[in-house]
Amino acid sequence: MNTQDLSERFIPMTPIASDGPVLFIDSQAPLVDLHACASERLVTALDYLNLMACITLRDAGDKDIGAVTNTARLLLQDVRDVLGVIETKSFSD
Repeated sequence: MNTQDLSERFIPMTPIASDGPVLFIDSQAPLVDLHACASERLVTALDYLNLMACITLRDAGDKDIGAVTNTARLLLQDVRDVLGVIETKSFSD
């Protein structure tokens, strides 16, 4: 497999804490696996945000709100990246 084949197969996820991607999505993975990956992250993010909506943050420190929002942002960005691969794969097959 040459470099071009690899760059077409492995789609970089959006880098958040680095200048370049370090995580990749296998565009040749079965749709059911890609969907399971996106679904797991989406359900986790929603459960997490529901939990956060139900608690009081009066004792929260300055960094706590940032940690909460960053956790949700990371999970949702992963979902968006995987859904992009699913869309491309679904419409090209």
